[in-house]
Order: sequence, then C-alpha cells, then structure tokens
Amino acid sequence: MNELGRKLYYQPSTGNVVFTRGEMTGHVIESTKEQDFASYSKLADYNPNTIGVVQLEHGQYAEEFAACNGYRVNPGTGEIQFLYPDLNDPEEPPTFRKPLSIEVDELRQENILLKVQNAALSERADFVEDVIAEMVKQVYQ
Repeated sequence: MNELGRKLYYQPSTGNVVFTRGEMTGHVIESTKEQDFASYSKLADYNPNTIGVVQLEHGQYAEEFAACNGYRVNPGTGEIQFLYPDLNDPEEPPTFRKPLSIEVDELRQENILLKVQNAALSERADFVEDVIAEMVKQVYQ
C-alpha cells in the first residue's frame, strides 16, 4: 500500500496556490507534473512552464492544514506559509506565517539556548557574590 502526500501547484510570482492534489493512500502511483496537468481540469487553464509545484510527504503539516484559514507558497523561499486565525484578536486580519510545527521547533531551540544563557549568568552572579563576600572579609579583618 502506498501513501502519497499533497502536491501544491502555485504561481511562482505570487505564491498563490491554484490547485492542491490531496493526500492519497492505497494502490496509488505518484504522477508527474505533466500527468497532473493532463488529468486535472483546474490545471488546464495554466501553462505548465509558469506553474511551480511543492510535493509534501504524506501527513506533512496535517495539523497546520486542518487549523489554517488558507495557505500559499512564499515566492521568495518556496516554503509553505499558512494563515491562522488570531484567537486573541479575531478582528485582526491574519498574515501568512511559517508552519506552526516549525515555529514550535524554533521556539524550543530558542528556549534551550535561553536556559543555558540564564544558567551561565546565574553562575557568574554567584561567582561575583562570592568574590565580593571574600573581599569584604579581607577588608574587615
């Protein structure tokens, strides 16, 4: 049994997705870009040479696709960006962001770095306090 991930066909100049071939599971075979243009009527209106494609792994960004209000491909980087509703300010218009799973990973790495820096600063502060205490002893003896 095969599993195929989503394929996003998009306009490279804007990043707008013009067609998404959903995930597939079962006795399926991956198709080429040319086969997709011949098979899907939504792609027939476009010149294959002017359309980009992003192939995802099966299940990749599944939570992001389920939670988002929209998505596109960043024209500069070729990375997928998602529109998420702002639950704290529903009136605020959403902006495209990188996948939440990537943001979470980056924040975890930043958190680890900050914890290490905090521990180093704490050790330094303890050392300075010890030096000051030793100096006070020397002065008042």
